[in-house]
Parts: sequence; C-alpha cells; structure tokens
Amino acid sequence: MSFVLSGNLHGGTVVASYPFDDSAAHDQEGHYSRSSDDALFRYLARVYAANNPAMEKGEPKCEDEPGKVFKDGITNGAEWYDVSGGMQDFNFLRGNCLEITMELSCCKYPPASQLRAEWENNREALLAYMEKVHIGVRGFVKEARNGSALVDARILVAGINHNLTTGRFGDYYRLLLPGTYNITAAATGYMPMMASNVLVVEDKATELNFTLAPLGSDDHVDGLSPLVTITATTPLTHTSPAPSQAIQPQDFRHHHYSDMGLFLRKFTTEFPSITRLYTIGTSVENRDLYVMEVSDNPGVHEPGEPEFKYIGNMHGNEVVGRELLLNLIEYLCRNYGSDPEVTQLVNTTRIHIMPSMNPDGYEKGMEGYRGRNNSNNYDLNRNFPDQFSTITDPRQPETIAVMNWLRSYPFVLSANLHGGSLVVNYPFDDDPEGRTQYSKSPDDDVFKMVSRAYSRENPLMYKGHPCEKLYPNEYFAEGITNGAQWYNVPGGMQDWNYMNTNCFEVTIELGCVKYPPASDLPIYWEQNRRALLQYIHHVHRGVRGMVIDSKDGTGIPNATITVEEINHPVRTYKTGDYWRLLVPGTYHLTASAQGYSPVKIYATVPNNGVEQVDFRLTRVSHETGSSTGGELAFQNFIKELSVGPGLDQLIQSTAAKSSFRYRGYKDLSEFLRGLTYNFPTITKLRNLGLSVEVRTIWALEISNNPKVPEPSKPKIRFVAGIHGNAPVGTELLLEFAAYLCINYGKNPAITRLINETRIVILPSINPDGREQAKEGDCTSSVGMSNAHGKDLDTDFFAQPETHAVMDLIQERGFTLSVALDGGSILATYPYDRPVQPVEYEDTLRYLASVYADNHPRMHFGDTRCPSDTSNIPEGILRAAEKHSHMGSMKDFSVDFGHCPEITVYTSCCLFPPANQLASLWEENRKSLLSMLVEVHKGVRGVVRDQSGKPIVGAMIVLNGVKVFTTEGGYFHALLAPGPHSIEAIAEGYQQQRKEVVVSSFEAASTIIIEFDMDNRMFGLPREFVVASAAASMTALIVTACIIWCVCSAKSNRQKDGFHRLRQHRDDYEDEIHLTSMGSKKSLLNHEFQDDSESEEDTLYANKL
Repeated sequence: MSFVLSGNLHGGTVVASYPFDDSAAHDQEGHYSRSSDDALFRYLARVYAANNPAMEKGEPKCEDEPGKVFKDGITNGAEWYDVSGGMQDFNFLRGNCLEITMELSCCKYPPASQLRAEWENNREALLAYMEKVHIGVRGFVKEARNGSALVDARILVAGINHNLTTGRFGDYYRLLLPGTYNITAAATGYMPMMASNVLVVEDKATELNFTLAPLGSDDHVDGLSPLVTITATTPLTHTSPAPSQAIQPQDFRHHHYSDMGLFLRKFTTEFPSITRLYTIGTSVENRDLYVMEVSDNPGVHEPGEPEFKYIGNMHGNEVVGRELLLNLIEYLCRNYGSDPEVTQLVNTTRIHIMPSMNPDGYEKGMEGYRGRNNSNNYDLNRNFPDQFSTITDPRQPETIAVMNWLRSYPFVLSANLHGGSLVVNYPFDDDPEGRTQYSKSPDDDVFKMVSRAYSRENPLMYKGHPCEKLYPNEYFAEGITNGAQWYNVPGGMQDWNYMNTNCFEVTIELGCVKYPPASDLPIYWEQNRRALLQYIHHVHRGVRGMVIDSKDGTGIPNATITVEEINHPVRTYKTGDYWRLLVPGTYHLTASAQGYSPVKIYATVPNNGVEQVDFRLTRVSHETGSSTGGELAFQNFIKELSVGPGLDQLIQSTAAKSSFRYRGYKDLSEFLRGLTYNFPTITKLRNLGLSVEVRTIWALEISNNPKVPEPSKPKIRFVAGIHGNAPVGTELLLEFAAYLCINYGKNPAITRLINETRIVILPSINPDGREQAKEGDCTSSVGMSNAHGKDLDTDFFAQPETHAVMDLIQERGFTLSVALDGGSILATYPYDRPVQPVEYEDTLRYLASVYADNHPRMHFGDTRCPSDTSNIPEGILRAAEKHSHMGSMKDFSVDFGHCPEITVYTSCCLFPPANQLASLWEENRKSLLSMLVEVHKGVRGVVRDQSGKPIVGAMIVLNGVKVFTTEGGYFHALLAPGPHSIEAIAEGYQQQRKEVVVSSFEAASTIIIEFDMDNRMFGLPREFVVASAAASMTALIVTACIIWCVCSAKSNRQKDGFHRLRQHRDDYEDEIHLTSMGSKKSLLNHEFQDDSESEEDTLYANKL
C-alpha cells in the first residue's frame, strides 16, 4: 500500500516534530537537520499545531522542562534532540510517504478523565492534517503504445531532491506547496517527459498525467508521441510539454594532465551527491589513471542497475575522445535534476568515465605518430592478451591496471574512443589466420545493434565516407565495420573485454584529425553529443535479472547465464544480479551455478528496453550430516557477509574510534594483558617462549570459550612482526584484537564470529628486532633480523623465536594462517621455495585473492611503491616469484602444520610514520574480517567408525590438500570454489571417497565419513578366506581320523612308526601355521604399501 501522508502520535510534551530526526554529526541537540522537503514539512507541522490550541502556543510547560519553548508549536526533530532510527525519517527516505510526529500531552499515560479534553484539543488538528493529503499534484503515468500503467515510474520535481514512484496502477501523489514547478516522469526503457511551469494551487491537487514512449521509438511513427495532460480548477500557464533546454559545456580546450586533474576534482567537489573520482592505477611515469563515476548513488553497486564505461585517449595523440569525455562529465553533472534524459540515465545507470588511459603519451602528443604509445613506447591497443595470437610484448602498467579494473566491476557495455577515422568498429579485431577478413563473434548481431546506435546519431559518421580526402575509396555501410574486416589488430582491448568479462566493447573513431585545434572541439561535441547519450541508453537492452537461492532468497554470485545457440556466457555479480545484452527476439536462457540444479527459461526481448528474467535455483543435495536450525542460521549468516555489501554493513555498524601509535615490547605486553583483564571471558594470553634477548613471544586467543579446546570450530592464526623493521602488521593486529573484543556482545555479527571461531593472534614474533627499528625508515634493514642477526623467515628451524612458533604451528587444528609484513602492497601464497611444486595452487591463490579483493587498492595490482614499480595482476603472487628463499614460516606451516598460510604486505614503507596507521587500518580492516568469514568455508566433517566412535589421526586428502582428524574425529580444509574429491584413509579401515562442491559464499556443511572395518585377508574378502580355511581344516581332520583308524588297526610292531608319523604331522602343522601367519603379515604390509609415499606420509606413519 502506498501511503502519501502520515502522522505518528506520541506523548511526553506538546509539539509537532518534523524530519530529519537526526544529523550526520549526531549532535545531541541544537543541530537543524534539513530535508529536501523542509518547507513542506514545516507547513504540515504548522497545520496541525495551528489547529491545536494547546500546541499552538509553543509553551507546553511540562514538569520535566517547564521553560521549554517551541516556536509556533513545531520543531525540527534533530534540533530538538537527535534520534537515530526514527520512523518518520524512514517513511520519507524509503517510501513515498511524508510523516511528522505529534507529541500530544505532557503526561504519557494521563487519567481517563483527561481524555475528553485531549480529544477536544486534537479533533480539529487531526481533520485539518488529513485534508492536506489533497495538496500538490497527482495523476497517472502510462505507456504510449497500449495505455497500460507504468509501475515504479519516477516523479521528479526540479529543485527538490526527493523523488517518488508510481503505484501498481501507475498512479502517484506528490505533495507540494502552492507555486510553479517543472515536473518530470521517467521510467526505465522510456523517454522521460517534463511538464514545465505546472501551477500548484492551495488546497487543491493539480492533476498531471504522463504518457511515455519507449526509448528509441520514432515519435512520428504509428501516431505514438509522449503526452502530458494537465487539469485543474485554476488557469494554467502551461498547456503542452516543452523540451528542456539542456546546459551545454562551455569549457572547450585541450586539458593537459594537471588541468584535467583539477577539472575532475572541481566537478566531484561541486556535485558530490552524483560523482566519485577514483584512480585505478598509475602510468609508467606515475600519473594517475583517473575515473569519474556519475551515478545517483556513487560508490555503490545497486543490484539490477547496469554498469557502463567510456575510455578515452588510449593513444596519447588521439585527443578528441579525452575532451569529449570531459565535456560529457560536465553535461551530465550540470543537467542532472533538470534535464529528464540526463536524470533518467544517471538514476538508472552507474556510469564510469576514464578520460585518459595514456596520460604519458598525451603529454608528448601532437598531430602525427608522436605520443601514440606509452612512455615505454608500446601501443596499448596491441598489449592485451589475445585469443588468436601470442602477444610477446611485456604487459604495460596501464594495460594491467585496466584489466584489473574490468575484473573488479560488472561492466555491461563500453566504448573506447579513438581518432584517425570516423566509424564504429566492433569485434573481433583479428582472426585465427591473421588475415583482413570478417571475424564474427558469437554476439555479432548485438555488436552491430549497439554500433548503429552510435553511428545513427552522428550524421557524418552514418554516411560511411569518413575521410574522403585521405581515403577516397573507403566506405563503411551505416558507419560501422567489423574490426578484422577493416584491418587486423591482435592484442586489442575490445576483444579482451568480450572474451574475459561480461562487458561488450566497441571502438569509436571520432574523426580524421587525431589532434585538432581547440577551436574545433565545440564542433566535435555537437556531432557526438546525442550519440554519446544514445549509446549509454543501449546498456538497458536485452535481459536482466537475479539468480537467487530458492531456499533463502539470497543472490547467487558467479552463476552462469547461457543463451542457447550463442556461445558466450555471462556471470552474475556478487549480489546475484546479471545483465545480458541481446537483440529483440525469443531466447532459451539457462542459469547454472556450482552446487545447484540448472534452470531453463524462455524469454522474449522487446524491441525497446529490457526484459526482467529472474532464476530461482535449488541446491543439489549431498550426503551430509543433518543440519540443526542453528547451523542453518549460521550458514545464512556467512552467506550474508560474503555476498554484496555484507562486510561493509558490518563495519559501518561497529565502533570505530581508535588511537594509533607504535608500541614497543613493554607497551605491547601491557596492551595484551589489558585485553585479558578487560575481556576475561573471551581472551586467553599464552607465553609461547622467549626471544634471544629474553622477551616473551605472546599469543592471544579470542573465542567465547578460550580455555577449553573446541576441535569442532575452525581455528585461524594471525601473525605479524617476523621482521622487526616492519611493525605495521603488529599494530594492525593489536587494533584488530581490540576491535573484536570491544564489539563483542554489542555487535551481533562480531559476536557471532567470535562465538564460532577460535582466533589466535601473534602480534610480534621478533620483538628484539622491533626494538632496534626506527619509525620513518621505509627501506632500512635495521631490525629485520633477530638478535643473532638471523632473518627468521629464512632460518625458521634454528632460532629461539621460531622454535616457540613452530610448536604452535604443529598443534593440529589450524585451518588458515595470515601473516602480515611490509614493503609492498600485495598478497602472496606458498611456496617460498623456488622449485617447489604446488599441488593445490588454485586453493592457495584463491585464499590470497580473498584478502586482496577486499582491500581497496591491493586488488588493482598497482603497488605504487618506489621500491617496486611492477604491476601485479589482481594484487596476488606466488611467494617464490616475489622473493624465492628456503626456510620460511609459510612453507613450514604448509608442510608440517598442514595449514595454508598467506603473507600480506600492508604498506610500501616498512616503518611508516604513526599518523599513517589509521588509514592503513581502514584499508585492511575489511580484509582481516573477510579472513574470519573465509575460515568457515571449504569442507569440514567428522570421521568415525560404524559404532559412532571418532577416529583421530585419519588422513583426509582433498585434491592435494592433506589434513588430519583431531580430537573428536573433526577435520576442516579450505578449498577453492568448485567440485572436489575427498579421500579418507585410516589404518585398519577401508578407504572412503566422497564428492563435494565448495561455494565461494557459503559456510561448509558438515560431512560424515563412516569407516567400515577392513574385511580383506590375504588381499581377498574375509568371508572367502574364512570359508576356505574352515573347509581345509575339516579336510585335515577327516584325513587325520582315517590315518588314525588305519594305524590303530595295525600290530603293536608298528607302534614306533606311528609315533614317528604323528610327530612328523605335528611338525608339519606347525610349519603350515607359521607359514600362514608370515604370509598374512606380508600381504597386509603389501596392501598398505605405496611406492609413491611422500616424506610427509612416512612421517605420519612413524608417528602412528
């Protein structure tokens, strides 16, 4: 039900309170928090107060505040006192409803005898307030083709930043004060319409109806045209819709790098509600690769809203695209809220604009070839991995930054702006034979549709004769061309987009002159303005929807959407939403995800707009232990934190005030003891051993029951300070420990994580080295080693500090370890040894990627470290590729602790100034929390025999990962998402095998592995061996009886011979018995023998 006006009746004083009830500052009182409809709210509150004789005076004279005065009997909520989470603010921000709060009497629960007086005071006020539901404008929004209602169409009032939506019948009610307004109706897939100079009169609603035509339709075809009809009792100054006069850019000049940066900063400062300026990395010469986001909710992916991008200036001397994109940013910002088309695009699309991909080349650029390439003299549009050719040129920083960027956002449609011709060029750009011929992609029809969308809005381009003076014979039908048919381009960016992401990209050549004079730039803007906008509209074509779990209704990330007969799948984003561009027609769509049964649906894509197609997938059942209600709730909890904004919301809801400084050994020890004093029920401090200079190596355990072993819970280890000259990790872990403890019992999510996890924090392994290091030394090696001068990460077997940690590592039960170091910004995974093969590298790499993906900079791969200028794809690397060495803690953890460990480098500077710690904490907090979530995934279970007795020490092998069951028969292993095979091995039992599917966003379900006794003897079934032995024994007894009978019948002369025969028979039976026992032992040994047995397995056997 769509409410329009509401009143919330309270008691405690006498006043009418209106939004907002709180402010961003959350000052206790005196902070006027103004809403966008502040004048309207004041009017509505005044209507109530003016009709209540007790309220109108503004002097309630309540006992607790006898001198309190409310002017005119009304007040702004936050100015009175700050109330977070109030209902009236929620109504305004989340619904179409305006609500005020009426405080009716000083006494909250007055005697019944006073109720009549209260009724008399409020009767007229209640009626007068209700009548105000009929002010402003009202009407319907309908579809032009068939007159059907448009549901959820947006009603925008220029100058008032508060929109509302139509109801199920296309109806809307917009309360407004008397005056003249410009009002716009907009709906996804339809051309917005604005009614200018709409007159709103007092106490009577103006009826304002809209009829919207689909986007892309010809207003003069089939009699379709957008309509606005207005009826009212008062003469109107407006009788027909007038097109809005959009504000055009005024700043036409060539912007060099510094000028461009100031331009972008200016607009993001001037329009903070719809823009966000960010950088995806740096160029060879360390210039920022800026991106401006334009959206009604910048910085946030809104499920169901497509993401679009423009990239310019890939070739430094092709400058028109760079300037057009700066013009476009200005145009979108200045026309938002007044121009219907711009407003609709910004409200329904997340637009990313990169004006310059090659800022170094631009600074060298001029007409001609100079400046085309980057500073390393490589052509960036020949530098991407190619499907048909091997690109031997080294990958450039700009290329890697863009590749990481594209992997980080769910882009749907893109264009790369070039110069040198006048045409839209679409994939593929090359072909397997390297010839100049048409190279069709699976989505050739879609690419031609979006290419025409641009060219048709550029009349000169659409003619198809781009540069007649330069190339008189060149012709492109409709102003578009297949890339390879024009000329072969291996290593191009548009093909890489299509082959490696969900994004469809074309290359747009904007003109024959690559570097025109600034005086020509207004002409280029006018030629391309409509085309740039129309191309963005086409991101709203095809099908869109959600892929959700049928059981809990949450989105399924990384699900695959396939279209029959089009060999190009797309994948859902973290929130489970997807977009799939398609030309109009009927299609057979299939949604599939690991661990779910696929679902097939037929869908018809309309001629204009997009078709909503949602999928509900059902999980494939696996043989697991029965889940209790609590376990299911926890699984849903982990899923909520893993999908979409779950972790961000957790961080926003937790206490964040911190005071950062570096702590020496003494302060660190006191800080840890302080945690145990203040939070004794959830902490336990352990002394692992002593350093060379007799400093304690501390380990702090945080859990809801730290003094009792709980093998059923996953156990995670956080380690820092192995290098004393890199103490950032130490301070981050101390803050992390305090953050968890302080929020325990206050924040439900933190409380739940601590209750279900055993967290062990080692803040400083090398306290002696830390005491030698000095703040501000970014590259100094002083303090890196221990007091013996040994690097603990290359001599992990021989030092006192490492012996203390080795004992902890070898305690069975750790599921994951995270070590923090310094000197770069990336995550590494085992092994540090240079030639060590990694059986389960996909799992180790995945764990490192989880940390990097939740770090705001790391996943881009651009370290920006002076000592390390290389670009690391996705911010993760195998440790040996960074610095190969023997004797590392990471390798020891994997080999002897059977626990995967990743190393995270948290800052470029080894020992940065203390004032940088707060920002480093903000960068790493989400990633640290993500590890607490990740440790609950993978595969876990219980191994037991048929009687239900747990089996301790059984070896579990999962695609190369080996773990051993602990007390209670429990095991837990982290694995990369996907299908895996489990093998369980225990001496005296038959080997067991199971198949499981691991999800990237779900907690591990418990798997029960039940062993049968080994029924094999001599390599044969036990039943067969027993039956054969019984038959043999029976035959032997019968034979013995016959011999005895024969012998007993003989004379006594043969007695001695009989005795000798019996003795010989006894000896013979003994020999048979011994031989049998020896044979059985030999066969059993052969049964468990493995010629490929590793040293680790031998060690395990020796331990048994």
